[in-house]
Amino acid sequence: MANDQTYESPLVQRYASRELCELFGARRRILTWRRLWLALAEAERAAGLKISAKQIASLKRTIDDIDFKRAAKHEKRLRHDVMAHLHTWGDIAPDARGILHLGATSAYIVDNADLIIMRDALRIVANWLATTIDALASFAKKQRRVPTLGYTHYQPAQVTTVGKRAALWCYDFVRDLEEVEDRLSKLRFRGVKGTTGTQASFLHLFDGNHAKVLRLERAVAKALDFDQVEPITGQTYSRKVDAQIAATLAVVATSVHKFCNDIRLLANIKEIEEPFEKSQIGSSAMAYKRNPMRCERATALARLVLSLVNSPLQTAAEQWFERSLDDSANKRISIPESFLATEASLIILTNVSRGLVVYPKVIDAHLRAELPFMATENIMMAAAAGGGDRQALHERIRKHSHDAAAVVKMEGKPNDLLGRLAGDAAFAKVDLKKVLNPKQYVGRAPEQVDEFIKGYVSPIRRRYRGVLSRASELNV
Repeated sequence: MANDQTYESPLVQRYASRELCELFGARRRILTWRRLWLALAEAERAAGLKISAKQIASLKRTIDDIDFKRAAKHEKRLRHDVMAHLHTWGDIAPDARGILHLGATSAYIVDNADLIIMRDALRIVANWLATTIDALASFAKKQRRVPTLGYTHYQPAQVTTVGKRAALWCYDFVRDLEEVEDRLSKLRFRGVKGTTGTQASFLHLFDGNHAKVLRLERAVAKALDFDQVEPITGQTYSRKVDAQIAATLAVVATSVHKFCNDIRLLANIKEIEEPFEKSQIGSSAMAYKRNPMRCERATALARLVLSLVNSPLQTAAEQWFERSLDDSANKRISIPESFLATEASLIILTNVSRGLVVYPKVIDAHLRAELPFMATENIMMAAAAGGGDRQALHERIRKHSHDAAAVVKMEGKPNDLLGRLAGDAAFAKVDLKKVLNPKQYVGRAPEQVDEFIKGYVSPIRRRYRGVLSRASELNV
């Protein structure tokens, strides 16, 4: 339930999923801290330190018992969140208090926990990317042969198909999924490194035995499901990791923004619209309006992600030597909000892509208004094949085209180029109806859609088949 007395993030209250909000919530964070403390204690016991099975059992028994009020009191006194929760756990597992955090520093807890949480968050983003890709590919397949006017510079260019354009949108998200998966594959555990990354405290615990320290680190990493460990760190893992993850999310946001802008432009010319519910209100004043509010919202969220990427970059640049603490407060905000806004925008995109509304007659009308200009080369070649002089035909078409364009632009009348050519004896042998069939100008667009789906989307569908049917309902 929303708190109506104090500010709460709209990302949590309105936009992001409960799954991701809980992932970045306080309980999940502290549970992850405790998992890290437990994994360290278990690995140290296995490596020969004097830690009893009873102490490990005590930690396992109480791991879910988190008293946040008690922790807040400790933190008010200690001014240190990690130590506050260390004391809080020690209060309810007093027999294990002495073996908690042996050789560790706060960065062991906070950094490794952040990596675990970001790993899980990247997987959630990957799932939503896959659902978006699936929805857009289905739309592209259905519309693969529908001719539409293509634009360059937002000026009429040549014919494409509705499905081919959708495949272009889809391919952007395929690239994004590849980027997210690559980032996941390269994400490494910060490891068991000590105060400045030298592992001196752990070397001391094991009486100078380097092999035991290395085995300890590998054991802890394995316990937290990491098969790679940062080979070298300062007190923290390099903050470039956060910057790289934020940049990956910004790449996704770029695709979101581009797709939504295109849908908004198409809605303006009444060719394609996002879903619009029966009781939905487009404007409080203009009852007739069907504003593209979903795409506008996704665009707004994408813009936030694009703006947030600057903070982790600056944080990485500002770290002094082995670390400084000017990263913490910024990171607590910029990283979760980047994830929450990215996920929220992808939920909207899945929702929109599954319900896109196409108006074929409007698309055809716009196409046919421009098609005579686009067909002039084919008309000229057909007339030349019938015995006409190519250069003379070119000049006649040039003059007719400019005259027809002037009628459209200066008088606001329909394009009459076709009528002008029909009345010109030089083109009497040309079957203008045949030449003006839009489908002969789409090239390999339908086949390209099929090939793209087979080569790029089908493997994604196989890998993510367990999440593709998930609901994409919006909270507001």
